[in-house]
Amino acid sequence: MREKMILLVEDNEQILRGNERLLTRRGYGIAAALTLLEAHKALDAQMPDLIVLDIMLPDGSGLDFIAELRQHSQIPVLLLTGLTTPEDVVRGLTAGGDDYLAKPYDFGVLLARVEALLRRSEQIPEKLTRDRLSLDVAVGVASLDGTDLLLTQKEFALLLVFAQNEGRFISAEYLYEKVWKQPMAGDNQAFKKTLYRLREKIKGSGWRIELSRGEGYSFERE
Repeated sequence: MREKMILLVEDNEQILRGNERLLTRRGYGIAAALTLLEAHKALDAQMPDLIVLDIMLPDGSGLDFIAELRQHSQIPVLLLTGLTTPEDVVRGLTAGGDDYLAKPYDFGVLLARVEALLRRSEQIPEKLTRDRLSLDVAVGVASLDGTDLLLTQKEFALLLVFAQNEGRFISAEYLYEKVWKQPMAGDNQAFKKTLYRLREKIKGSGWRIELSRGEGYSFERE
């Protein structure tokens, strides 16, 4: 199965590399960024499962980064920062952070917070709405303006992954593993057929599934 990917955004290279070594040893894939510009490039290259984010960065505020991120994604964010007052914590969590850890910190505590956020992010809501589209996760039914789209189990599962990650590029391999619960192993015909049927069924919904060569698929508003 695909390893969990964590994006570390930290301008102190010593802290960044220390956290990278810690999390790599625990089996996580790591993308590292020293600036917000590098963080944006990393997001464009691959969607992480978690972001560990400093607030004070040389080219801007991590809080502004979260505000922009929350317009299209609910990727969990752990704020890791030297700002330690109660007011700082409130601002960070209000801006969209999911957890807050002040520097200096214990590596064991950091690891525990990371693992807790990843577990929490795997919990799927009972219902999810994207404009006129509604997904009832409990029963596996997707509807458009209240009309059942008659999706198969795999089509629904695929739509759910897209709806949870709107606006982000997702590889075919990742989608296959999430829906079929096994590696694609070079045979993508089942994926292509399911994707084709799903695209046909959501026509007119205000959403489309785009393919960008070399980047993956994305769920976009029309």
